[in-house]
Amino acid sequence: MKASNALWRDHLADQMPESLAREIDIFETEIALRKQGKLDERLFAETRLRRGTYGQRYDNGQRHDGEKVQQLNFPAGALTKGPNTMWDAPGMQRIKIPAGGLNAAQLETIAELAEEYSDGIAHVTTRQDFQLHFVHIENTPSLMRRLAAAKITTREACGNSVRNVTACPYAGVCQDESFDVTPYARALSRFLLGHPDCQNFGRKFKPAFSGCSQHACGLTSLHDLGLIAAKRLNPETGKEEIGFEMYVGGGLGAVPYQAKLFSSFVVPQELLPLAQAIARIFARYGEKKNRNRARLKFLIQDLGIEKFRSLVHEERKLLPFDSRWTEYITQSLESTESPARVGGELPELVTIGAGEADTENFKKWLKFNTRPQRQPGYAAVTVALPLGDITANQLRALADIVRRFTRETIRTTVEQNFLIRWVSKPDLLELYRALDAVGLGDHGAGALVDIAACPGTDTCKLGISSSRGLAAELRKRVSEKGFQCDEAVQNLHIKISGCFNSCGQHHVADLGFYGVSRKIGGYAVPHFQVVLGGEWEHNAGAYGLPIVAVPAKNIPQVVSRLTDRYVAERNSGETFKEFVKRTGKTALKSMLEDLTRPPAGDRSFFSDWGDPRAYSLGDMGVGECAGEVVSPVDFGLAQAERELFEAQLAFEKGEIQEAGKRALGSMVTAAKALVKFENPDIGDDPDTIISEFRIRYHDTQKFFDPFAGGKFANYLFDAYSRSGQPYSSESSRYLLDEAQLFIDAAHSCSNRLETVVAA
Repeated sequence: MKASNALWRDHLADQMPESLAREIDIFETEIALRKQGKLDERLFAETRLRRGTYGQRYDNGQRHDGEKVQQLNFPAGALTKGPNTMWDAPGMQRIKIPAGGLNAAQLETIAELAEEYSDGIAHVTTRQDFQLHFVHIENTPSLMRRLAAAKITTREACGNSVRNVTACPYAGVCQDESFDVTPYARALSRFLLGHPDCQNFGRKFKPAFSGCSQHACGLTSLHDLGLIAAKRLNPETGKEEIGFEMYVGGGLGAVPYQAKLFSSFVVPQELLPLAQAIARIFARYGEKKNRNRARLKFLIQDLGIEKFRSLVHEERKLLPFDSRWTEYITQSLESTESPARVGGELPELVTIGAGEADTENFKKWLKFNTRPQRQPGYAAVTVALPLGDITANQLRALADIVRRFTRETIRTTVEQNFLIRWVSKPDLLELYRALDAVGLGDHGAGALVDIAACPGTDTCKLGISSSRGLAAELRKRVSEKGFQCDEAVQNLHIKISGCFNSCGQHHVADLGFYGVSRKIGGYAVPHFQVVLGGEWEHNAGAYGLPIVAVPAKNIPQVVSRLTDRYVAERNSGETFKEFVKRTGKTALKSMLEDLTRPPAGDRSFFSDWGDPRAYSLGDMGVGECAGEVVSPVDFGLAQAERELFEAQLAFEKGEIQEAGKRALGSMVTAAKALVKFENPDIGDDPDTIISEFRIRYHDTQKFFDPFAGGKFANYLFDAYSRSGQPYSSESSRYLLDEAQLFIDAAHSCSNRLETVVAA
């Protein structure tokens, strides 16, 4: 039986930092007040999110493994209960790991918590955090205290706050970096955590550091604050000095924005005060009421980068001096890494002593999972985690392994893996054997098989399609096919999100997929939008666009066809992004067109990957094979999809104005399709269509997404209100994404309307 919160509080009193201990005491009091009905749920939701505690998705009170969800016992009448609240079932706990850095004792603590409070699994996220699922909120104070004793916090892991400060896991050992950004990432994380100037944001704020511009390890382009290590000659002294390229306003989400250059060179002593000034401007001018436009990227879009930069510099001049601006960096620089063993070279291999197959696996592991450090004689080793999951026992074993081979130098990565640093090359064979013995010896890290996916429909309330189920299936098929495929294919990246929000980072993948719903034979069928044109390298250098929605069960064929064609037709040295651009999306979409329709009578398409239950909105046995009756709404939405694709083609040709015009037209066409459901006599006048759509669907909230609310309808209204203005390349690009999301939402709305009519 777990020890009570009071017992852990007393037992760990002298091991927790005072500030964290006080925070946890406050949260425990807030839980008690909410339990008694004395704290408003809206206020409590924000306070628990700021401690990293999320609600979690369940289906009819069942976990996906069939186990009944344990109910929490609260006094009768203490709360008004509803489905899927924090009080009815366990939730998710996120744990912040600044720059991904951990030690062995911390790994063991997380293992204990996963085993005692969760389902025995710890999940590494795409932002170097940990997540534990199925955690009861009544246990979170004990969990937080045990983390605090290990010098780990959950504070501001979620909510309208500064999220985890991420950094390249190779920082300090990378051969291509300008300098080690780790101390600066840790200093910024420490400075902004709980800072008074960071408590009044309208939405979250995500910082990231990278040691170079060419690789993807930091992904600075998709962050609110991106910092890339740089060097220059001091204009006054002529000596080389270090600093940062500073970018602001990046973000993925439903509509991705690439960060804009704020300054080409920021000296280290200005890093923290400038970040503070940016936070103050974001808090003061950022949107508060409309959460759909409350990220920093929208503020910069509205103000323009020049105006934003001016406001920040003026704010910087007004900041009172804070000694922590330099003290935190100085203190972080004092903490350095060093090897546990003497470096050297790996001996020539003939066999590892366990057979030819084992030798081949080791060679593949060496190829994909190890990288030479800039320090001669040492290698950085990636521990690949399928779907980012690791068991409690594996975490304990990993802690023992890093103690044995290193000075506990290990980090989480943005690809949901671990990186063990400072491994002496002569130890690589023994390290591999130790990892393989506990199921952590998978090869293919960073390769096609190393697929990243968000939780999707497994546990996320926003999930539309099973991202983890699809990722597991693709991983299985790629593994079965082996690594005999072309090396250019081996190095591609697949990223999957369960919905449009890009938690799986599908926009920056070579092959990106996000979950949507479509109707086949009058029933809802899980689909994924196929996203092409993204670039993982160069810190997420380019964002892809969706080209077609395909049933979830056909996505493996999509991957096979695209990769096979790439191998057959690519030019020498041509990247996948370049191949997509040269081939053209018309040809690629045409190649996939037959996959948009499942085989007649194949009922498997009406369930999702990894979930045998029917995804259908009704009885699948009725009218499935009798010939489909296509409604005017379906015809109209198909026309909207076609018009949007034509807009994408215009954008690719550089016809920016035409692309924007066609994208807006596709949204109007989709709105008209829905209006015709209620008013078959609606004409073609855009003013009338939008007025009717507003009255019939927006004002009645029929179009509202269960989780996004009226965001997608506002995309139409905002775009139409600006229709007389010229489009820029950037605004046209954003409109293409917004139009796709609006059309996807129109499909979902149509599904809901027909379900109501059928009932």
